[in-house]
Amino acid sequence: MTLVLSEQERRIAAGSDGAAMAMRIVAESAHLLGAPRLIPIASAHIDGALYHGDSGTLFAEKLVEGGAQVAVRSTLNVGALDLAGCARVRLPEPQRGMARRMMDAYRKLGCEPSWTCAPYQAGHRPARGTDVAWGESNAVVFCNSVLGARTNRYGDFLDIACAISGRAPDCGLHRPENRRAAVVFDVSQLPPAFLSSEVAWPVLGSLFGRELGDAIGVVVGVQEHPGEDALKAFGAAAGSTGAVGLFHVAGVTPEARDASEALGREGPAKRIVVTPEMASDAKARLATAAGADRIDAVAVGSPHLSVHEMQQLEALVAGRRLAVPLYACTGRHVLAAFDGGRRKALEAAGVVIVADTCVVVTPIMPELEAGVLMTNSGKFAQYAPGNTGYAVVYGSMAECVESAVRGRPVFASVQ
Repeated sequence: MTLVLSEQERRIAAGSDGAAMAMRIVAESAHLLGAPRLIPIASAHIDGALYHGDSGTLFAEKLVEGGAQVAVRSTLNVGALDLAGCARVRLPEPQRGMARRMMDAYRKLGCEPSWTCAPYQAGHRPARGTDVAWGESNAVVFCNSVLGARTNRYGDFLDIACAISGRAPDCGLHRPENRRAAVVFDVSQLPPAFLSSEVAWPVLGSLFGRELGDAIGVVVGVQEHPGEDALKAFGAAAGSTGAVGLFHVAGVTPEARDASEALGREGPAKRIVVTPEMASDAKARLATAAGADRIDAVAVGSPHLSVHEMQQLEALVAGRRLAVPLYACTGRHVLAAFDGGRRKALEAAGVVIVADTCVVVTPIMPELEAGVLMTNSGKFAQYAPGNTGYAVVYGSMAECVESAVRGRPVFASVQ
């Protein structure tokens, strides 16, 4: 299919400034993806500001030198530094300086210094049906699935090019026909008590991603809305174990008033009936240190903790002293509600608050040989062993806090 640019798009691409470079990147990507045209976008969420090497910094600075500015609202995902000053990042020079230069460059491009992987809980919530260009796997999944806006999985550095050009390739999940479910993911055989528990949604999300890959599925058998944080956890886990960009939950998410609507009034290509045994196996897969008799740290907040989740943590920690550090990763928008005494009380108990970044993407936790990390996050569980070197134990938020108090894994008697 031939890509056709508008006269304005061709004129911008023919220039020599930063905007021209961005437009050419988007146009070439559209050509490679087989898109027939570019479409205007309403907003962007930029994942490319996380330092992975000097080339990313130099690319961002090249855009700044060319006078580029984002054309739409653009929030920033986590960086490699905690600019809020909550946690100490062990990034050495010259990498530290390059990471700071990179974060500075994206702000100069006009991006909002939100520094969170949960922009949708920090006020960036595009309307249903609007086209956007979002990066970061969990943000993409939430934007498509829970908000009903339309985005593909935009990676580094196509995300900022889309933000500057105000355009995205017209393909993939931007097109309604590509948003229909092909797979039914039936959880009706699972106990209601499990489905209403906190641990269920990261577990089921990890299974969903592993089973579906990049296919679109509709979850059926959910009797009540599980809450936004549960859907956040499901999508984050699904985007980590698979390449999920969109899921539907019948009767819950905006494009699935029922399963038939999600399927486009057609029969599914595949039906997966989730048994208790499958759920138990998926939960076991989240742990790489099963049977560990100690933990060295606890980490929660991937995606970043919401205000509600921070309140839950606060209630669980209240009046207690932790035996091992508990890293609570969250955004500036949440910190604003925990100023003064509330934040100091958490830190006095042994909670290490991490803002602007998280412990899996930058070195904050101590380097340990055979370290064991406990988490309630399916995403942390997936990435922590490779990114931090820590083996993982998985549990609920309450189990994580109780384990941090005792310095060893503690689980509720009823799982």
